[in-house]
Amino acid sequence: MIGDRWGVSTSETSRPYPCDDFVVSPALQAWRGVTVRAPVEAVWPWVAQVRLAPYSYDWIDNLGRRSPRELAGLPEPHVGERFTTVGGRELGRIVAISPGRHLTGVIMGAFMSYVLVPADPGTTRLLLKVVMQTNRWAAAALSVGDLVMARRQLLNLKLLAERRRS
Repeated sequence: MIGDRWGVSTSETSRPYPCDDFVVSPALQAWRGVTVRAPVEAVWPWVAQVRLAPYSYDWIDNLGRRSPRELAGLPEPHVGERFTTVGGRELGRIVAISPGRHLTGVIMGAFMSYVLVPADPGTTRLLLKVVMQTNRWAAAALSVGDLVMARRQLLNLKLLAERRRS
């Protein structure tokens, strides 16, 4: 499918993700990934902070409000809590979590897992997989749209984590 992969290897698309447990036969499967030059401990707080803002194109998906550029010192996320906040509105919910390893949420029927994989010393692979039950045509459109937004989100999280390197 067009737009279903960005920045990921074949082995990263073949591995299981927590979101796979929530959608048996997804019409949409999309993988995104970025290498962050910071350890998992520096990346995780930024991933957990998506509860406050989308960290993508703020002028589009956050009604012009800037996603925070400093860590807010949030407590660890927990299942049932809001997944993100967009334009001041709470959206989705967290459905699975393993602090420092993955955060999985659902928004409007799309399940997404952010997975942190330690790589070389002081380096983390930040992976995102999105799955959803939908028709084939909607899946193609959603995949391309998600590619644009998720790519920007992962690059922003990368920059913030690298700036605040532990």
